[in-house]
Amino acid sequence: MPGWTKKNFADVTDRSPDETMEWRLSRGAIRSRQVGVSRFTYAPGARMPFGHRHREQEEVYVIVAGSGRAKLDDEIVDVAEWDVIRVAPGVMRAFEAGPDGLDVLCVGGRRPEGGDTERDEAFWT
Repeated sequence: MPGWTKKNFADVTDRSPDETMEWRLSRGAIRSRQVGVSRFTYAPGARMPFGHRHREQEEVYVIVAGSGRAKLDDEIVDVAEWDVIRVAPGVMRAFEAGPDGLDVLCVGGRRPEGGDTERDEAFWT
C-alpha cells in the first residue's frame, strides 16, 4: 500500500441526517489514523440538529463558503468565509447556515479508541 491516499469529497459517503445538509467524513475513506478531515455543507437556513463535543479531540473549523452562526457552549458567534475557529474538546458546538448556505471543513486529531463524542439533541433549544 502506498504512503498516501487521494479521495474526492464527492466520493465520500454522505452521513447527514436529512436532505438540507451533507456531512462527508473522510477519515475512513483515506485510511487515516492520525487526522480526520470532514466537509459539512448546509443549505440556506439549515441547522445542525444537535450539538456535540469531544472528551479528547480538539477540532478546527474553516468556513470555505457562505456564512452563518456557530453555537459554542452558550455563545452564538457569526461566521463568514475564511473564518477559522478552534474548538477545545469540552466545548459543545453546532452550526447554522445563513441565507447563502454554509460550507465548512473540519480538521480533528486522532480519535481515541471507541470514539469520544458526546451529543446533545436539545442543544439549540
